[in-house]
Amino acid sequence: MFWYFACAATIGWLLLVLGWLYSREKLPSLFLRPTLMDILDRLTNRQVIEDRLPELEAATYLDAESLSRALKQRIIGQDSVCTDIAAQIRRRLALSRRGKPVGIFLFAGPPGTGKTFLAKVLAQELDRELLHLDMAQFAAGSHSLSQLFGMSKGYVGSDSYGKLTGGLRDTPNAVVLLDEIEKAHPDVLKAFLTAWNDGFVTERSDGKIVSTTGAIFVLTSNAATERLGMLATQYAGDPESMRTAAVNTLREAQFAPEVLNRIDRIFVFRTLEGLDIARVSALEIEQMISSYGLEVAEQGIDPNIVLMLMVRHKKLGTVGSSRDLVRAIEEQLADSLIEARRKGFTRISLVQTESQGIVARAVRASPEVS
Repeated sequence: MFWYFACAATIGWLLLVLGWLYSREKLPSLFLRPTLMDILDRLTNRQVIEDRLPELEAATYLDAESLSRALKQRIIGQDSVCTDIAAQIRRRLALSRRGKPVGIFLFAGPPGTGKTFLAKVLAQELDRELLHLDMAQFAAGSHSLSQLFGMSKGYVGSDSYGKLTGGLRDTPNAVVLLDEIEKAHPDVLKAFLTAWNDGFVTERSDGKIVSTTGAIFVLTSNAATERLGMLATQYAGDPESMRTAAVNTLREAQFAPEVLNRIDRIFVFRTLEGLDIARVSALEIEQMISSYGLEVAEQGIDPNIVLMLMVRHKKLGTVGSSRDLVRAIEEQLADSLIEARRKGFTRISLVQTESQGIVARAVRASPEVS
């Protein structure tokens, strides 16, 4: 019994001493070291995460309906394409083992119908980086290969990666946009076959393998636009028949057959008509105004300006692009938009006049402007 009380008294005395030292911040460092603990145990429930980790690693699930709605809000006149590509991406992301890119998609159709823009919006909605490659710049054979896949060791420029290999090394889950693919050199197209077949590309400068299995490849083409436009109307609602007919049409247009054979899905964009042309024109004007740091006032675009663009678009036919038409307006407005921004104005409206043509008028100044 004596030893029991002696031990209790000693422990009590030690606790009092430690308390006194702690209150004066004089405790030895040994007592101040935190106990080693997994961060997940401290901040959340590690066991739940461990149990569900295989599920996350096996597949990625996507709400195709939400993606489709988001795309339709920004892509004008291509509702069926938005629905189809959302469903395709959902299926392919759900595959746990691929060994190939998530998808290789071809956007075909007339210029100005939203092919390139859809690829950009898709990257944004999927929260992926966009690797945009204008294939018209890669029409020079061996030089183009070096630009994309790097320069062989020993040559000037071999200390840096190519545009494709470097981009995929840094952002392996990127949306790779190959704009106007038909303009690329045949050797460049052949070099992409490994990326699509085997799930990797080789960087020439150091011979390292760069995976393409997490990427989504989007190819755009303006080839055979009139025929494809007819097919889009003829096979509306029947994507499988559309794909077969589109492949045959593109082959007849001398499109590289080895590329067509690797494409998972062909999406044909229909020619814009009626109010869809008006919507795209209005959006292009808004984007042009915003590039100058300004906003378009509510109903701030004169309807006559949009109607004028629609008439010009109709005259140009399938080669017409709302973007090109808006550039003509920008040439008239650039100086006045720069001046409005310099004076501190934030919102403008566009009016068509008989004497001066299209004029930008300031609507509201920033609060700090006197």
